Amino acid sequence: MTELFDQTRCIVCPRECLTDRTQAKGACGADAHLKISLATLHFGEEPVLSGYEAHRARVVTSSQGETLSGGSGTIFFSHCNLRCIYCQNYQISHLGHGRQISDDELLNIIFGLQDQGALNINLVSPTQYTAQLFPVLKQAKAAGLRIPIVWNSNAYEKIECIHALGELIDIWLPDFKYADKYHARKYSGISDYPSIAIEAIKAMWDYAGELQTDFWGIASRGVMIRHLVLPNRLSSSKEALRMIYNAIGNTVSLSLMAQYYPTASCSGYPELSRSITYDEYQEVLDTAEELGFENIFAQELRPTPDWTPDFDR
Repeated sequence: MTELFDQTRCIVCPRECLTDRTQAKGACGADAHLKISLATLHFGEEPVLSGYEAHRARVVTSSQGETLSGGSGTIFFSHCNLRCIYCQNYQISHLGHGRQISDDELLNIIFGLQDQGALNINLVSPTQYTAQLFPVLKQAKAAGLRIPIVWNSNAYEKIECIHALGELIDIWLPDFKYADKYHARKYSGISDYPSIAIEAIKAMWDYAGELQTDFWGIASRGVMIRHLVLPNRLSSSKEALRMIYNAIGNTVSLSLMAQYYPTASCSGYPELSRSITYDEYQEVLDTAEELGFENIFAQELRPTPDWTPDFDR
């Protein structure tokens, strides 16, 4: 683990850029310091994470009998080891907006969100900070963190890091972006994404298995895979679902996202210049049902930039 988390020769993600992050920025754009853009109670996640239905009824109770306000305690980390050209969080993934924080500050944020009634601690784009987060999460657990920790990543992860994080993570929330190398290379700069991501997801599944929820329908442990449907079938969604089915079966929870909209960075890619159509999304839903997936989260087909936090504010 010492070599895996060595910040002077970074190999923490599959890029293995070997950068001395104590002196320079890695391929992900991050250096050795933790950097976040936003920490907030977020009600725009899947209902099992944000507790939307329970929150609307003003009734959310933890297993310890506490009344919670609901919302996912979401921490958005700056930079990303993929930096997809269509990223809807481009202000932080591409531009690196945010502020440096210490380990103690992050702990205060985590427990502050818990005190506000967060249903979980949702770490968004954490992969590039795995080495820094490992001791902080251990300390949080030891200090009495009562709510689940969510690892919300793009799945371009090293198996060794998943094993290192192990039982520190309660809920694994990986994307599975593409099923083919060509589009992975063209839009995310990584041709080996499909093979690495599916193996990472299998490792997450081995640790946590099916998504478990409490009486109120709030997730407490398990795996949920997100898949963003791109226009013109650029995410190879049908094949992606088949890969997931062949790797871990049809009991895994799926979140099939219809929220794609073209950002300014897509201007040079006419095939990405529009939102998806009803037929494109329905084709993906039909495939998931044909494969027998038992737990599917679907979205209304109303993509809008208003769904994305403004990280400049």
